[in-house]
Amino acid sequence: MHLTQIRLIVGDFARCVEFYRDVVGLRPQVEEPEPPYVAFKPELGSSLCLHERDDLDAMLGGVLRAGKGDTALVSLRVDDLDDYLSVIRARGAEIASGPVAFGDRIRCAYLRDPDGNLIEIQQWLATRSGEPVPPAS
Repeated sequence: MHLTQIRLIVGDFARCVEFYRDVVGLRPQVEEPEPPYVAFKPELGSSLCLHERDDLDAMLGGVLRAGKGDTALVSLRVDDLDDYLSVIRARGAEIASGPVAFGDRIRCAYLRDPDGNLIEIQQWLATRSGEPVPPAS
């Protein structure tokens, strides 16, 4: 497993894109970021991503906490989502939502840690480049 991204759950997508691109100096993955999602890919390390709050909440079936209760999530990637979910359920995990498909490239499920932080477990089905999906571990 590896940490793929830190995702900030934002209310004002455009202002946050401008801040991370123009103030912080991160380069977005696409030239003209559009809601609901953008990834900033540094030369080294994991991505910092922005996801529009209303879009994510609708996709997950209303599991986000009201107001500003959920502002970030941690994304972890595994090779086989269904297998991993079986393992962590046996360890006592409660899945909050999913699996959810994001197009034909990724499947995700969501759970919370003991402090209530949102965790996304990803399985990559395809890469943007068409290259084979690298192993997660």
